[in-house]
Amino acid sequence: MGLSPLAPVLAEARSRGGAVGAFNVIQIEHAEAYAVAAERCSLPVVMQISENCVRYHGSLRPIAAATLAIAESCSVPVVVHLDHAESLDLVDEAVGLGLTSVMFDGSKLPDDANRAATRRVVEQCHAAGISVEAELGEVGGKDGVHAAGVRTDPGDAALFVAETGVDALAVAVGSSHAMTERVAVLDTGLIAAIAAEVPVPLVLHGSSGVPDEGLVAAVRAGMTKVNIATHLNQVWTEAMVARLDASATVDTRKYLGAARDAVADEAERLLRLLARP
Repeated sequence: MGLSPLAPVLAEARSRGGAVGAFNVIQIEHAEAYAVAAERCSLPVVMQISENCVRYHGSLRPIAAATLAIAESCSVPVVVHLDHAESLDLVDEAVGLGLTSVMFDGSKLPDDANRAATRRVVEQCHAAGISVEAELGEVGGKDGVHAAGVRTDPGDAALFVAETGVDALAVAVGSSHAMTERVAVLDTGLIAAIAAEVPVPLVLHGSSGVPDEGLVAAVRAGMTKVNIATHLNQVWTEAMVARLDASATVDTRKYLGAARDAVADEAERLLRLLARP
């Protein structure tokens, strides 16, 4: 199967009452780890390249090319997704490179401007067979602060989807980006209310701060795509540091390989957890 748009992957997960794990790629080893995890459990995975990752590498092309090549070699569906893109030029580049999904983040724009820009991205991406995720309002914590009070209104969400034509919608239900402790409490009643109003799959951002039982409850309530980044970065760092502490080495393959293996194990566990809650 290999490379796939996001929309059919989410539709299949939604039909069985499960969700798909979406994990951030920073180094090529991350993409390799997610491919291993997906193959082991025969489940789809979303490999996400954020605008912040692009800034780190200085360009989208190299990390995208590597991630696309890894995705194409898989026997399970793999979505290569541009995450939290605020730059329309970056969206244009992602479309040209062949990424299969784009999350346009216009949440910092005035509402009318967000809707207009999102519509433009949807028209452009759909013409190329690419799925589009968007965000209504701003999910808390992008500045590292847990904004527990941020919430999405179900009616506003339904109207936003109708006006923009997006394939998936990220909503604010109590999670927060960049949390290093898994203590967030989600509003599952609100998730269910939004899911009842919105015809497209819902996306949970900031899932690293949510414990396993909270993730399961969120999927049961209606979440279909679950983004996890910081938690896997913690797994990566802990495994790398442990390897370096155990035996000093200048061979980067030794400690990056240990980190890759640890992330593959945790990504597999999360894919299974989300697929059949």
